[in-house]
Amino acid sequence: MKLHVIALCLIGFIAQAQQPLIRKDKITIARDSYGVPHIFAPTDPEVAYGLAYAHSEDDFKTIQTLILTGKGKLGTYLGKKGAPVDFVFGLLNTRKVVDQQIKSMDPKFLQLVQGYLMGLEAYGKAHPSEVLNKHVFPIALEDYIATTMFSVAIFCGVDKTLPKILEGSIPSLPGFTGEGSNAFAIKSSKSATGEPMLVINAHQPIEGATAFYEAHVQSEEGWNILGGLFPGGPLIFHGTTPNLAWAHTVNFQDKIDVYQLQTDKAHPGQYKVDGEWLPLQKRKIKLNIKGIPFPVSKVAYESIYGPTVKSPAGAYFSLRLPSLMDAGALQQWYAMNKATNYTEFKTALQQNHLAMFNIMYADKRDTIFYISNGKMPYRNADTSYHWSSTVPGNTKATLWNSFKPLSELPQYTNPKSGYLFNTNHSPFLATTVEENLNPAKFDKN
Repeated sequence: MKLHVIALCLIGFIAQAQQPLIRKDKITIARDSYGVPHIFAPTDPEVAYGLAYAHSEDDFKTIQTLILTGKGKLGTYLGKKGAPVDFVFGLLNTRKVVDQQIKSMDPKFLQLVQGYLMGLEAYGKAHPSEVLNKHVFPIALEDYIATTMFSVAIFCGVDKTLPKILEGSIPSLPGFTGEGSNAFAIKSSKSATGEPMLVINAHQPIEGATAFYEAHVQSEEGWNILGGLFPGGPLIFHGTTPNLAWAHTVNFQDKIDVYQLQTDKAHPGQYKVDGEWLPLQKRKIKLNIKGIPFPVSKVAYESIYGPTVKSPAGAYFSLRLPSLMDAGALQQWYAMNKATNYTEFKTALQQNHLAMFNIMYADKRDTIFYISNGKMPYRNADTSYHWSSTVPGNTKATLWNSFKPLSELPQYTNPKSGYLFNTNHSPFLATTVEENLNPAKFDKN
């Protein structure tokens, strides 16, 4: 496959606090005959810088819309169509969680993200006519990570559950939609070539915010992986390294809980929990909308259960998601990118930051592995609580705060059958009948 090599020689950038040293003359973008970028540089942040620049060459507009989302400014570009997204972003308030957790994050991961953001800004400076508006740059590290949290929350069902509340219908978790993805892990004993294999088929669209972008990144610090990422992604979300590979498919665990609060007219602005009336917290979200010369203010509510909205009938419902409580998903993906063997890969998964997605794995040592991954809470086992629908928001008995370790999730390693598969179906149907896990041995909540 012929490589067309372009050495990066971009606008200089003065290193600032938290920003890594980026030597642009050390970064190379090599595009193969299909246009796929292969980025080479000495350090991980320099590779991320090159990845941002290459992806911007191909889809700068989509990346910018995600940046605007992380600032609550999508309405400044899309007008009234962007305003609802800005409101939901403000309602979920992921920036607050990032501010609380960022100091405990891996400094090497933060340097990687900084390098990526510097690459985006460098492309914007070199191509000012392509910048959507004045709100895109500069990009704060915290805003960027808050955007990734928001994206994971959308994957976890906010986009389906929230409209049900606002439309006045009883909220329930989304079921199978007809969309799909699949992955197959095959041991060497079951392949025609005598090699372990992993089949990845994500079924993502070819355009838009969830379209996979193929890239290869390689640094001298051990980061070497080819695979797919979403627009605005600073690393590979699933793909292959010289030693191992993994794929994601969508799983349908209960990733979001909806609580109805107990309110009455005699206690305006309050809700009752275990006999005590608590104040319903309120925040104003200012929406900047293209074509409207002044900000539009909307009220966002919050209870002890989470972000809260009011239905047309006047009832208040709160959303509680593990994905809104953990800002570390990208950091875990970075550790997965850097893993060189099964042990290191499992150690990365044990961070337990990634709120969803099946993981199908294979490596050159002939290990295959599958887990129905998720950041799953310990919920009250009382059968009167219907976790897949609406639960009472008037008792702390339904308020969960702790999560199951990786060891409690359905998973398989090296089944005797020699194969594992998932097509968005039950994790208890992943291999031969004799070796499938027994669902009775796992917590249904």
